[in-house]
Amino acid sequence: MISSNGGRKELLRLIGMDGIGNTMQKKAAELERMAEVLVTGEQLRLRLHEAKVIKDRRHHLRTYPNCFVAKELIDWLIEHKEASDRETAILILQRLLDQSIIHHVCDEHKEFKDMKLFYRFRKDDGTFPLDSEAKVFMRGQRIYEKLMNTENSLLQTRDEDGGTFERTLVASEFIDWLLQEGEMATREEAEQLGRRLLEHGIIQHVTNKHHFADGGLLYQFRMNFRRRRRLMELLNERCRAIPESQDSPFCLRKQNSEGGNTSFLSVSPTKEIKVVSAVRRSSMSSCSSSGYYSSSPTLSSSPPVLCNPKSVLKRQVSPEELQTPGGPYIKKTFTIVGDAVGWGFVVRGNKPCHIQAVDPSGPAAAAGMKVCQFVVSVNGLNVLSLDYRTVSNLILTGPRTVVMEVMEEIDY
Repeated sequence: MISSNGGRKELLRLIGMDGIGNTMQKKAAELERMAEVLVTGEQLRLRLHEAKVIKDRRHHLRTYPNCFVAKELIDWLIEHKEASDRETAILILQRLLDQSIIHHVCDEHKEFKDMKLFYRFRKDDGTFPLDSEAKVFMRGQRIYEKLMNTENSLLQTRDEDGGTFERTLVASEFIDWLLQEGEMATREEAEQLGRRLLEHGIIQHVTNKHHFADGGLLYQFRMNFRRRRRLMELLNERCRAIPESQDSPFCLRKQNSEGGNTSFLSVSPTKEIKVVSAVRRSSMSSCSSSGYYSSSPTLSSSPPVLCNPKSVLKRQVSPEELQTPGGPYIKKTFTIVGDAVGWGFVVRGNKPCHIQAVDPSGPAAAAGMKVCQFVVSVNGLNVLSLDYRTVSNLILTGPRTVVMEVMEEIDY
């Protein structure tokens, strides 16, 4: 007779041999889509509070706290280019209503209407349905933020099954950390949490061959909770409109391409637009100083894409060369206000890092940023001796408005 513990280990062994299975892959993909709606809705709620679109309003001598006017919100979405027209805006907001993210203040309208009606985010009035699925995503997001905001050695580049994978967690070390942080009381509970995070598409085994188990296997976060979502993504069930990159929050907008390849716009100093095509790889590899990921691997998608364009620099320079008095470089300062997608540029290189690409329609380009500029400081902090990963993290974890000093070569 097999004990319950022994049966569970046998099940894990079988799952490890056969992969996590198509059923679980599909379930994880469905749950991930639901999580994307939750995260997108929360990002919109915070933006609307900041813009004072959400506020207390009065109607017929009654005050309705923390609500917005449907017609005004549609105006705001179009003004901020989150929707191309009113019909599209209604479709987006109806999706949020269907998912119980927002509701009419008196629950009298099940359809979102372009009228002077009051609606409210359920998170603002305490009526958001905290079912078991939502609780897992909220737990996963909190753990993700904890890991990103603390200095630890948990997330590292490691090798497994002949491949190199970035930002990986060793399962046993992750469980140790969960216990140390008080997230779980026992190893068994921590392992169960890891399994739930995997089943909900929040983490995954690096090659999708194993479920989560206490041991030496490697796992990655499948979801980047910090990525700024565009509301149009709510209307796309199968894929995200914006490439997800845990490595850099400034990746460029994805362009439509033929033949299945992924392309990005890279802007040269002469304003000539070059298209950099991605090359498909079978696994996520260690990112070099001039490469950047255009998407992250998922349980049910095709292999991840590694975009590795040639560096825009003619030659690498040292921090000392940039700071030499009378040298051929001038300092410029940019104030860049991130939009719903990001800041619209890519940083690469090491000590100092440089601007590898700029989205011609993004905030960085509007501020005057160009490729080949070397990053001197971010929000007053000198970064000449830091690599691009550290600089990216500084901007990602900072305010939406970023003040950057760069050095640009004088064009004689």
